Formats: sequence, structure tokens, C-alpha cells
Amino acid sequence: MIPKQPQSLDLHIGKTINKARKKQSLTIADIAEQSGISRGMLSKIENGQVSPSLDSLLKIARALGIPISALFKEFDNEESQAQLIRSNERLEVVRRGTKVGHTYHLLAYDNGPNKAFEPFLISLDNKSEVFPTFSHEGTVFMYLLEGEMIYRHGKKNYHMKPGDSLTYDAKVSHGPEELIEVPIRFLNIIIYNQPAP
Repeated sequence: MIPKQPQSLDLHIGKTINKARKKQSLTIADIAEQSGISRGMLSKIENGQVSPSLDSLLKIARALGIPISALFKEFDNEESQAQLIRSNERLEVVRRGTKVGHTYHLLAYDNGPNKAFEPFLISLDNKSEVFPTFSHEGTVFMYLLEGEMIYRHGKKNYHMKPGDSLTYDAKVSHGPEELIEVPIRFLNIIIYNQPAP
């Protein structure tokens, strides 16, 4: 075993060993006795200060009563599963309001069978018409970035200015009632109700 600067895999393995040991209320001395690895070396492994050999990892895993694969199990899951959409890559999509001059840019692409949410950047200008009859599934979180408008939800109107947000049940009729200052841009995030597992 050669001491070296901590690396992500070494730190991950160390944290996993530490967590498994503490979960069983075992001390470093307990694992050292069972594995034949010195307490000092085990401490360095848990702190990610060394790269343990596979043989050492196998001994530690056996002492903990876990498969060696458990030490690596979550490491690949730490890889980024984030999705970056650059401003020039936003997908313009057709929605019900497109016919009346509303422009929709989808800010995340979800290719799965069940969408959990849909984030849109919606733009309205002086050619846009008010269209207060949207109704669809989900809950909407809306955040006004630019402009000013009266937004209707059900029988109530909300006067919105930049920085204002509105959250509402999308099944209730909703939409812009009056465009006071254009251009208007707002984030519209539709959160879909997921069935219980």
C-alpha cells in the first residue's frame, strides 16, 4: 500500500467502510483483529489517505460481513446525472397557447415514460393574446422574470411583477388575463402527481 493524496475512489471506499463499521458498532480495533490489518492502516484507509489493495479490501469486507462489491456499489451512482441545457439549445415546443402568440421553451428534456415535471420559459409580447382557459394535470410553480401582468386562476386575479411567484392547481382554469407591460417572461414548472410506489 502506497500512501498518496486522497482521490475520490479512495475517499468513497473509506467512507463506506467507516459507515459499515459504525452501523455494526464495531471499533477499528475489532476490524484490525478480524482482518489482520493494523489499526493505523485501517484508520488511513477510512480517511482516504491510502489506496488499499484488493486483497486488503477483501479482508476488510469479510471482517465487516459484507461483499467486497458493497465497497464500490454507490461509487458509480455518484457520477453526474445532471442535464445541462445551454441557452442556445433550448427546445421551442408547441403548446396550447402557441396559437395565440405564447412562446414556450422547454428547459429540460425527460425521455422517461413518466414525466415528474416540465420546466418552461414562456414569453409573451404585444402580439400575444390573453388566453385564460388553460386547464391540465399537475401543480404549477410560476416565477415572473420580466414584465407585468394580471394572471387569472379560477375566479381570482393576481397582479404579478418581476420576482413574484404563484403556485396553483393546474386543473383549475388559468392563464394571463391582462398584459400590462411587455415583453413578459416567466418560468412555469409543471409538477405532475406521481402514483404511490
